[in-house]
Amino acid sequence: MALEANVEAFMKENTFAVLSAFRKNGAAQLSVVNTGPFRDGVAFTTTSGRAKLNNLRRDPRCSLMVSKTDWRGYIVLEGQATIMDANNTDADELREAFREVFRVASHSEHSNWPEYDKAMRDDNRAIVIVVPDHVYGTAV
Repeated sequence: MALEANVEAFMKENTFAVLSAFRKNGAAQLSVVNTGPFRDGVAFTTTSGRAKLNNLRRDPRCSLMVSKTDWRGYIVLEGQATIMDANNTDADELREAFREVFRVASHSEHSNWPEYDKAMRDDNRAIVIVVPDHVYGTAV
């Protein structure tokens, strides 16, 4: 399900989020992430080996709550995580995707894209895209 225009607009303005994934035992695993709208969902980057990435690889079901900085407005995306990394994405496509996620999550351009690209490769980072099946919240 693609983001509706009002949801996408909210995501462009508000980048602070809490991700909820599932541990092996079924308990919630929460992570604070910096996000932005990307393709059919909302994306963030993470380093390989992090609990959130391991949990999402095992079980892609997740929720992402994106909030205004004052917590008075929020939107929750419930859905599935799609993961882009060096193992499943062409190097040029992945580089451009990392750059776009940086732009939408930071509202800026990096001062040195070749340095950024190298850091993404060296850190073995991945992009997680939360594609919603259900959207709700006070800001919808």
